[in-house]
Amino acid sequence: MQLAFFDQPPVRARRADPATSHQAAASARELAERHVGIILATLKAHGSLGKDGIAARSRLDGVAVCRRLGEMERDGLIEQTGRTVKSTAGREEREWRAVGNNESRTA
Repeated sequence: MQLAFFDQPPVRARRADPATSHQAAASARELAERHVGIILATLKAHGSLGKDGIAARSRLDGVAVCRRLGEMERDGLIEQTGRTVKSTAGREEREWRAVGNNESRTA
């Protein structure tokens, strides 16, 4: 899966940083790409969900999900539904759906 975000040069390591920092940055990029694929597959399989719903169904950490949602929205892969759902803490959180996902199920 190729995304605009991932076409940009890595910003997690500076040119003067040691080689280990560049290796860590590359590893983080690969992990982010994998998370994007998992989140997108989860939304397509389960319908519109909040961050905590995505995390629970994908078995990703909620922080990892949260970090990807803005990037995925910017890249046109997902969008907010305009609704909110209850988080696991009982607070309102935004609901997300895959763009072009024609199924009608919601969490």
